[in-house]
Amino acid sequence: MFWRYWAAGAISQVGTAVTAVALPLVAVTVLGASAFEVGLVAAASYAAWILIGLPAGVIVRRLPLRGTQVAMDLIRAAAIGSIPLAWWLGELTLVHLVAAALVISLANVVFDVGNATFLPSIVAKDELTARNSLISATHSTTHLGGPGLGGLLVQLLGAVPTLVIDAVSFLVSAALLRKLPSGNAPQPESAPPMRTQIRDGLRFVLRHPVMRPCVLGATSINFVNGALMALVPVFLVRDLGAAPAVVGLLVAFDGVGALIGATLATRLVNAMGSARAILAASAFGAACCLLHPAGAGGWGMVLFALGAAGFSAGVVVFSISTRTHRQVASPPDLLSRVMATVRFVSWGAIPVGALAAGVVSTVIDTRTTLWVFCALAFLAPVALWFSEVRRIRDLLDEPVVV
Repeated sequence: MFWRYWAAGAISQVGTAVTAVALPLVAVTVLGASAFEVGLVAAASYAAWILIGLPAGVIVRRLPLRGTQVAMDLIRAAAIGSIPLAWWLGELTLVHLVAAALVISLANVVFDVGNATFLPSIVAKDELTARNSLISATHSTTHLGGPGLGGLLVQLLGAVPTLVIDAVSFLVSAALLRKLPSGNAPQPESAPPMRTQIRDGLRFVLRHPVMRPCVLGATSINFVNGALMALVPVFLVRDLGAAPAVVGLLVAFDGVGALIGATLATRLVNAMGSARAILAASAFGAACCLLHPAGAGGWGMVLFALGAAGFSAGVVVFSISTRTHRQVASPPDLLSRVMATVRFVSWGAIPVGALAAGVVSTVIDTRTTLWVFCALAFLAPVALWFSEVRRIRDLLDEPVVV
């Protein structure tokens, strides 16, 4: 069961990694978008975490899990496929791009919360860290090859036709997921109102002495990630003069770092303890983030690549450790709501960061805006340092009564 689950995710991630390069290039090269307009597309791609992030945990718990995942894949395939169709008809606009990104974002929220909830039902507790590391390593591998492939395909086919690959990947994922078991947890005869269930998940996360600072750290990281989504395509194309194929190659270094982080995560956790590992990883990633805007020309591309790899490696070690902790430390009946709460808070920062970076870039130049937002990556290690995380070796691995 796990391997079918893994294969479905891996295939759709390849398409998504290609789109990560192609979609902003559609905005920049086909529609002539500014950094602010690219920020709108990036914000729409994650806005659903603000719109339905909290109720998603309750929604996932009430709906047939496997059927819901398949439906979300089909919705995402239709939304991403609508962009090439509109382009071929000569009707593609920035509004269409933003609307498609928003629909995909809404489907992503439900799918991702369901996926995170589904994994513990098919994997033993003592295997979760290893399986999460494998999933992150797979994600890293696809993001290593995907952007390079995406940049090459954009160079050969054009930005818009390349998006068809992502649509196909969602259809293949849906076909694989159809053969998985339902994955649903037993439902109580009378469930509390949705507001009560949302409040219970939110209260658990915010009162947990370890989970709370980890969520604050993740939120600051994702705020910076949102800013990078808005600024990097414009910075690479217009400031560093990179061609689409080179953009794909440079963005792929994010996958290089993620693969390194996923490979080392379990070893670091075993050697240092999970709490110390996330402290070190977040500080290292923040320092590397400052390399993004540090150079110009060819050397600028080299420094950007190193910065992307280092920042991503730190983020992945942090993500694997904290995600495993949430899966183990959350009571089973609260797990989907805890996952939804964390995503609502932390992933909700992505569109805010994208919009903020887009607004700032209208006042100052793109490179200076990058400096400002990369410096904010240090908020993550600061949040962890001034919390219970600094006082322990390992993140708690049992539920805490709060």
